[in-house]
This record gives sequence, C-alpha cells and structure tokens, in this order.
Amino acid sequence: MEQYILDQIKYGLKLVPSNLAKSFFVKKENDDSRAVRERGFIRGVCHPREQFDLIKEANIGWIRVDIPFPFKADGTLSERYVSFKERCLRFKQQGIQVMAITPYPQDYLEYGADIRTEEGCEKTKEIARFLIKDMQEVAGALQVTNEMGIPRFTIPFDMDEAARFIGLQLKEMYPLRGDLLIGFNCAGPAADLCYRMQPYARYMDYIGIDIYVGCFDSYGGFLWMFDALIRYLWSYFRKPVLLQEFGYIGEGRPKSRKQKNKLLAGYGAKDEAEAEKNIEAFVENLPDTLRDHTKYLANNDPTRYADLLFRSDLKNHLYRELPKPTKIPGFDHTPEGQAKFFAELLPHLYSLPFVCGAIIYCWADSDKCYICGQSDCPTETRWGLVTREGRPKPSYYAVKKAFGQIKWADSVNGK
Repeated sequence: MEQYILDQIKYGLKLVPSNLAKSFFVKKENDDSRAVRERGFIRGVCHPREQFDLIKEANIGWIRVDIPFPFKADGTLSERYVSFKERCLRFKQQGIQVMAITPYPQDYLEYGADIRTEEGCEKTKEIARFLIKDMQEVAGALQVTNEMGIPRFTIPFDMDEAARFIGLQLKEMYPLRGDLLIGFNCAGPAADLCYRMQPYARYMDYIGIDIYVGCFDSYGGFLWMFDALIRYLWSYFRKPVLLQEFGYIGEGRPKSRKQKNKLLAGYGAKDEAEAEKNIEAFVENLPDTLRDHTKYLANNDPTRYADLLFRSDLKNHLYRELPKPTKIPGFDHTPEGQAKFFAELLPHLYSLPFVCGAIIYCWADSDKCYICGQSDCPTETRWGLVTREGRPKPSYYAVKKAFGQIKWADSVNGK
C-alpha cells in the first residue's frame, strides 16, 4: 500500500500538471474524437433495473453492466454468463445500448488464467478473443476490466501486472472489435497506471475515467476538477475521454464525536484510542461485511487494520457518515443538491469536443452498502436517480432535461 501511494504521488506530479497545462494548447479534437462523437454522445447509467420505459423517458441511451466470467471450470459456458447475455439482449431490443465491463483479475486467476505465466497469458488472450466476438451480438462497447488504479480491484496484481492484464486484452480485441468501441477505465487520475498504459493507446477507441469529487474520504472538491482531470487525459492519450462513472451522493451528513463513540461502544471500544489498542478484537466485532473487507484490504495483517479503519475512506463506512468537508461547495448531499450537480455538469461535459460521453452512477439507491453491508451507510447506498422502490428522485428529472437537450443537439447535427 505504501508503494502504491508513493507511485500515485510520483507519477501524479510528473504527468497531471504538465498535461493539464498542455491541454489548453493542443487541438480540442482529432480524427479519433470526431469518429466517436459522430456516433452520438453516450448518455448512460450504471447498474440499471429493467425499468425500460422510465430509462428511455430520462433520455438515457446506454447502460453499463459487468460481464460475469464466461466459463465454468470445465470450460463450458456458465449459466450466469448466458443469463447476462439474455438480459443485455432485452435492453438492446428496447433500443438501449450496452457498455459491458470484462471480469476482474480474480476471476481469471480462479480459472487458471494468470498473466504472470506464459500459459496464463495465452488463456487470457483466448478469453479476450471470445468476449469481443461473443459480445458483438448484444453490446455497443466494451470496457476492459474496471478501476485497476485502485488496490481493492487490482489485488493481487501490482501496477505493472495490472497494465499488462488490460493491455494484452485490448491488443487481442482491437482487430476483432468490428463496430464495438473498446477502452479501459483508469479510475482517475491513476497517473501510475496511465503511464504504464501509454504503449497500448493504439488499441483504444476511448480512455475512460471515474470522477467522484466531494464524495469519498474527508475531502471536498469543485466542479472544475472534472475539467482538469478530463483535460489531463485528453492531452496525455489524445483519445476521446469517456466519463465512465460519476455521480453525487444524494443523502448523508457528519456525525458528532459523541455519536461516533456510541457506535464504537457497540463494537467494544469507548473511543478510537481504545479500539486501536485492541484492534484485532475490535475488528472481529465489526459487521461481517466490513470486517471481511478490512481483512481483505489488509491482507490479514492486523498491523494495518487501524490505518484502514481510522485513516482511510473506510472510516466513512465505520461511522456511516459523510464528514463535513466531503462535498462540493454549493452542492449539499441532499436530493436537491444531487439534482443541481447533474443539471450544471452535464451540459458542460457535452460542450467539450474531446468528451464522448457520460455514464452516471447509478440508476437506483441500494438496500445496503456493498463494502460494509450496512443499510444506513450513505457512501454506497444513495447514488441513485430513483429510490430503492424505483420512484424518480429530483436528480432523475435533472438528468432527463440535460440528456434531452444533448439528444436534441445530437439530432440537429445528424448523429
């Protein structure tokens, strides 16, 4: 983890400021960006339910979904993969295009496809060729795996291995892609990963980035940060930039120290100091999902538990809060603040000729947080355009209006 942080700083300082500055002098479009924009701006949403009419009414034309690993241990197609394709086909029949994300490294390793071996590289290439051919039936674009710039998705690979895992798949897919767009998602800015992916730029139709300003850890941010990160990527890769995931949490507030200590008491500690003193016992008392995730990120090393729980973004899950600095000024974490965020940002993104689309995270609020398993943790439960029950929120109507204007503008320009 320490080396990961050092590399983030090292490559971030080396690449981000210089390419951001350069972006104001390079051309704002090229043949690659024009070719993708001519297909129409990608107006998308992540993790949709099959509420087809409601999705189309919001002027959403794309969905983004994860591909289950296609094969069982014996090499036959898995039932989950077959079911996934059938679901994609239902969206396609409704006129909604699919951006499909290929599986994570762990799935390949379990299948015996380890890119750290020669045999594993060949297996990974075979799977890449299978997916690019098989997805032609149901998808409009592929993203090769997801957020390899973030440790919890990259483990057990290091960053060199992560880049090779992505790159060899892109290289295999590129000549077979037909009309499919292909690229990867750097989980931005992830300058260390981008540095390692530069040799594979020729095999990309787009470069994807995730931006979650003002939503994680104890940091705020500003809307101009979207501009800065997107410009940096455009300057560095000269490929159209797809905002592959972004959003704003629609509910959440800070907790007082008294409220936090009350939560800690439920796990057997009167305060953080006592929790750190008896950290192994404290971790065992956490909710099952948060306990297991903490151990996974720590690689079962108890000496890392305290830093993860009290000095990383896991603390927001521990306390089920959004700290006071965690927001964009003027955009509260409320349903109305979430709607204002989309209303102001989406038209600006469309105005940038090197941006080819925006895929919102996500369609619906969640029943519980996938990281800590708690239903009242705002960090991963209040991103939706619709409620848990599927009813439109203010953000739904803001997106409907903004995407409607983009759809109209594209139609005027013959896209």
